[in-house]
Amino acid sequence: MKLMFGRAISLQLRLFVAVVLSVMLIVGDRYTQGGTTVRTSLNTLVSPLLYLANLPYEVFSLGAKSLHTRDQLLTENEALKKKQLLQSEQLQQYQFLNKENQKLRALLGSSAKHSNRKIIAQVLSVHSNPYSHQVVINRGTIDGISEGQAVIDEMGVVGQLTKVGSTTSRVLLMTDTTHATPVRILRNDVRTVVEGIGKINSVKLSHVPHSLDVRIGDVLVTSGLGGTFPEGYPVAVVTEINRDEGQPFAQVYAEPIAQLDRIRLLVVLWRNQQETISNE
Repeated sequence: MKLMFGRAISLQLRLFVAVVLSVMLIVGDRYTQGGTTVRTSLNTLVSPLLYLANLPYEVFSLGAKSLHTRDQLLTENEALKKKQLLQSEQLQQYQFLNKENQKLRALLGSSAKHSNRKIIAQVLSVHSNPYSHQVVINRGTIDGISEGQAVIDEMGVVGQLTKVGSTTSRVLLMTDTTHATPVRILRNDVRTVVEGIGKINSVKLSHVPHSLDVRIGDVLVTSGLGGTFPEGYPVAVVTEINRDEGQPFAQVYAEPIAQLDRIRLLVVLWRNQQETISNE
């Protein structure tokens, strides 16, 4: 026993044993269901710690709200009234356009799409480094969510769910190096894919031909392809285009529309059943 765990064991042998064990775990996780079960169980066990870690923030937020002065509240109230007035005007236009849309659909013999099911979630913690951009939310399998569902904020696309536990889940942000989002250019409906590059304020369009009609300022929205993100949600705005003829593809970068560095409340979306069937 002393030889097995003492200093007589060489560093090379220890490294070899560690590598063999790591390969066994990777293979087991890839080709068996045990890894998923273990991750779900670990997420469930860690959930109380995440809620406990989030408690000081909630207490601080409650104290900060109580310190608002009467003038600040009056100013916010006035701003909300103005915003409500503008939204009421937009709602009237929306109702008119909705009626016109129904008439056109009736003429064309097509049915309107049903609204997506959705649920609001709160960010409990942030896990961000050059190799991984993720956040933890307070929703899990008990809320009916599952891996792969789209996540947005009030501005646009945030990412998608991964590693779902019973009461908490991880959201893989669209800027993560392993994440890709099918999009289309709003101006001309040209389809492409946005990939994360490990920067919270920048993404890259993959394999863009030099002849592609893309301009700085173009808005990118979800294309609906791939079966994860519903069509039409804002994703990013093109900010940089480098067309080097010596390279096989143009280098096109965009800035995410969602405020990924300050997200607090998120919305988890379910795909429309009709869209899923049509994509298949």
